[in-house]
Amino acid sequence: MLNNKLIVTEDNSGDAFIDLLFNALLGFAFMFFISFALIQKPLEGGNIESKAEFLISVEWEDYHPDDIDLIVEDPRGNVVYFQNQQAGLMHLDRDDRGTLADRLIIDGVNVENPANQEIVTIRGFMAGEYVVNLLHYKAHFSVPLKTKVKVEKINPEVDTVYFGNHFLNETGDELTAVRFFLDEKGNVEDLNYSQKLLITKSGVLK
Repeated sequence: MLNNKLIVTEDNSGDAFIDLLFNALLGFAFMFFISFALIQKPLEGGNIESKAEFLISVEWEDYHPDDIDLIVEDPRGNVVYFQNQQAGLMHLDRDDRGTLADRLIIDGVNVENPANQEIVTIRGFMAGEYVVNLLHYKAHFSVPLKTKVKVEKINPEVDTVYFGNHFLNETGDELTAVRFFLDEKGNVEDLNYSQKLLITKSGVLK
């Protein structure tokens, strides 16, 4: 007599599917981790490092309508000014025209900037003489206008090379505020105030 045996076979297809699904999820998690690790961290606050060795600036009275221009010549004869805002290692950061363009609309909001200032940055060292001039491009009054000129060496720390007050009298008035000499390492060797016209002599105006 044959014994009837009940043979039970286990269906492992469900476990295999779960294992496959788990491995797939593990793989996706691994790839996500690698991708996240390779993403570069953005610059905090949108800050952009701008290298400069010297700052040359001129300021005059807030809300004053007169147009004063800063003009700088480097040892090779390059001149940076309103019509040539990049020359050699120098850059004119802003052409301030008095009260003109002091009001801006940003995101629908009327923003006012009454400060009158022009800045030239020097982004490297070039041995020789630099000439810093002022031009009274547009005068609205007969009273002399007081300006403040500053030359600063900012690396490795801020050091004021020159600061002085200068008065401009009328439209077309140009003067030399200061002339300074740099050695090959960017050290200031000498200052003088001999006059050298850079713009009005050549007849170049806006």
